[in-house]
Amino acid sequence: MEKIKHEMAGEITLSSTPGSTMKKWREIFAITQAELAGVLKISPSTISDYEGNRRKSPGSGVIKRFVNALVTIDNERGNPILSKLQQGVEKTEQYFELHEFATSISAVDFQKMVGGTVVANEDLMKVKKLYGYTLMESLKIILEMPFNQFPKLYGSMSERAFLFTQVSTGRSPMVVIRVTPMKPSVVVLHGIKEVDPLAIKIAEREQIPVITTNMDLGKIKEALNKI
Repeated sequence: MEKIKHEMAGEITLSSTPGSTMKKWREIFAITQAELAGVLKISPSTISDYEGNRRKSPGSGVIKRFVNALVTIDNERGNPILSKLQQGVEKTEQYFELHEFATSISAVDFQKMVGGTVVANEDLMKVKKLYGYTLMESLKIILEMPFNQFPKLYGSMSERAFLFTQVSTGRSPMVVIRVTPMKPSVVVLHGIKEVDPLAIKIAEREQIPVITTNMDLGKIKEALNKI
């Protein structure tokens, strides 16, 4: 449930037209402006102004209340929409894990937490900030996950680390990143002995720092999930 709420809030926050995105989610939940206004205790015209992008972009407080209102109304109806959305989340969870940090951290601090060594673009580590990470099994993502699911790897923020497990040379993950429009801020290759030169070249071309680590995966998750 919380993942769905974060996804909605993140999409609204990042949208160039947040009001239109709010309208999209309201319509997905099949909720009228009057119903939503009743829960939020505001006028339907206020909601109309937001959705028409006639008001300034809503702040985090407004977005949080909006998302919670959609969830409340759907709960009262027996969760018809939330149950469908939850099924979609469960399908993606078989391929990867998402974690959003409560606050941003520097790539340098992140490197220390994963016990890693920078093998490409170390000079960029000082300027990169991370807001979360995505943990995935390299070959499973490449061979099994539908291509239309790839945008979901970025969660609510693209400024994140991709942490690949079951990596042999690092070439395949970097090739996939090379051909996709969105890019992570940092790539971590877990359990690797030597990185393929082509992977390094791609990282340099895309300006993405690459970190290798052999730290226990459970310890990495325990450390990062505290942020």
